[in-house]
Amino acid sequence: MTPNPSRPSRLQQCQLSIALLSALALGSCASTPSGDPNTTQDDSKLQVTTTFLPITNFTKAVAGDRAQVTQLLPNNIGPHDYQAKPEDVQKLAKTDILVMNGLEMEAFLEDMVKNAGNSELAMVDSSEGIAVIPNEEEHGDDHKGEKDEHDHEDHEGEDHQDEDHAEDKDHDEEKDHAEGGHDHGENNPHIWLDPKRAIQQVENIRDGLIKADPDGKSTYEVNAAAYIDQLKKLDTEFTEQLKPYAGKTFVTYHDFADYFARSYDLKVEYLVGIPHENASPEDVKRVINAANSSNLKTLLSEPQASGNPFTALAQDLKVQVGTFDPLESGGTDALEADYYLSAMRANLKNLTTAFGSQPQAWVPVQPRQRTVATLPQWSLVKF
Repeated sequence: MTPNPSRPSRLQQCQLSIALLSALALGSCASTPSGDPNTTQDDSKLQVTTTFLPITNFTKAVAGDRAQVTQLLPNNIGPHDYQAKPEDVQKLAKTDILVMNGLEMEAFLEDMVKNAGNSELAMVDSSEGIAVIPNEEEHGDDHKGEKDEHDHEDHEGEDHQDEDHAEDKDHDEEKDHAEGGHDHGENNPHIWLDPKRAIQQVENIRDGLIKADPDGKSTYEVNAAAYIDQLKKLDTEFTEQLKPYAGKTFVTYHDFADYFARSYDLKVEYLVGIPHENASPEDVKRVINAANSSNLKTLLSEPQASGNPFTALAQDLKVQVGTFDPLESGGTDALEADYYLSAMRANLKNLTTAFGSQPQAWVPVQPRQRTVATLPQWSLVKF
């Protein structure tokens, strides 16, 4: 059979098919947005980038639908473990506003912002103007071996007579063990765990968004006010439920709860200064003393801790292991504004359980007692 010159050969048909498939594949790749696969880019909105979970929660609460809020860190990776990637720098190059916690919690940002080359990037430091706890003052310097040199009224009467374990070298050890460019810096950065300071962070975020987007002022003010009301209610719940435990000490895995503890007249001990640090025998002894002095029922680890750092210690003390979530990372639901509120309420429940939770258990019983007490009166009327 004589081939038809006007009809493509089988080889030519195959080549054409391959070319078409290649073109379609390239087109599909070009139209797929980079970054978080769960986020659809909307270039018509103000682009706001946040650093990690609590800052994302607060910013989403304030921005509402007016801005597109995208978190820089993967939600399951906290600032302690984060390592910047080229695509993360590209996010900063395209964003309008960057919202951070501040206080050197995001030490990785300096180089990233510089490499992004975004001269129009507005930066909002949510820690601005908030009272901080210098790291050298934590726990009245009992952990730094400097108790005689400093007198901090927040810890008057706090006594660790059996502790002769921490020397000035602890400062260097914290830096040596720092991961992901994070060494807690000059001041403790965990301000978001105190609802009172969280309110100030929300106010700073509100003001930063208004400055960058004046037309959205009324939206940001209304949204911030609504969220602040919820934070005030949360603070009231903590105040009322923790009042019976004033002066008691609880134990966490790493050093994140000082703002929280001081806000509610509590004390806190921790096993290690930062995650991935190795606890010394003196650290273990200090935790044991704290657990015994407060008659703790639970040692509070954290969801982000690798392994089970409190298991053996809890067995020796004959107590349970619970969690206090520092909210530095979380699951897929952790990016929504209400996550902070629900996670903190879970922390409250776990903390009162650690203390014994007798006062908390008594609260819901009272209404039922009054209702039952009226029943005999109705019976007497019938007779």
